[in-house]
This record gives sequence, C-alpha cells and structure tokens, in this order.
Amino acid sequence: MAAGAAPSNGRTPHEGERTVGELFADATAELSSLVHDEIALAKAEIKADVVRGGIGTVAGVVAGVVALASVPMFSFAFAWGLQALGITTGWSFAIVGGAYLLVAALLAFLMIRYFKKIRKPERTIAGAQATAQVLKNARPRPATKEEIDRALGRIR
Repeated sequence: MAAGAAPSNGRTPHEGERTVGELFADATAELSSLVHDEIALAKAEIKADVVRGGIGTVAGVVAGVVALASVPMFSFAFAWGLQALGITTGWSFAIVGGAYLLVAALLAFLMIRYFKKIRKPERTIAGAQATAQVLKNARPRPATKEEIDRALGRIR
C-alpha cells in the first residue's frame, strides 16, 4: 500500500495501528534474524568442538610418532645401557619396550580425554527445538465480532 493511501475497506487505521503487511514484514524480519542467530550459535559451538577434536588428534598423532619413531632410535641404546648395569640382555630389551608402551599409553589417554570433551551443540539444539515448538503452535486466531465490525467501519 502506498504511503498515505487509505485501506481498501475505506477506513483509516487508528493511530499506532499497523497494517497486516507491516505485521507480516516485521514477523518475517524477526524470524530471519532468529534463524541467523541460531546459525551463529551453532557455528560458535561447533568451532569449540573442532578445536578439542584437533587437540585430541594431535595427541594421537604424537603418540603414534613417539611409539614408532623413537623405538628404533633409542631401544638399542637403553637396552645395552641396562645390560651394562648388570641386567641380562633379554630383560634389558623387555624393560625398554615396556617403557615405550607406557609413554604411548599416556599419550593415548590424553587423546581419549580430549575426545570425550567433545559435546553436541546443546544450546543450538534447544534453541531450534524451542523455535520449532513456537512456530508449530502459532496459529492465527479468528477475528472477534468487534474487530470485524471495526474493520468494516460499523463501529469506531
């Protein structure tokens, strides 16, 4: 409707009263804003989980590197060092292997600990469910007789 034009029913709106088009435009704008806010919240929550997952992944990769690369590099040196202290050669190698397994187990524990901290975006899910519930229950109410009479200009 053009600015200043009278409604098609011939009555002029009361002061402060908005047209259906204005109400619809406002509702659409607010719903769009709500959707944008929900998306921003989801991004923020997911970003935190991605960081936690990244830290856990790095710990897992480091555990793998330590377990695989350091075993051939230092095993012989440690085993022969223990053998020089008077421990038989077999037990020296077994002790070194057990030490590396303990280091790998510690790093795997750290990896699991970080992965367990990953959570689903609970606030986003709750907000989306609340929005869906409101929209599902939102139904236009029928106009009262007084509202119809006022719209037709029968009463003021």
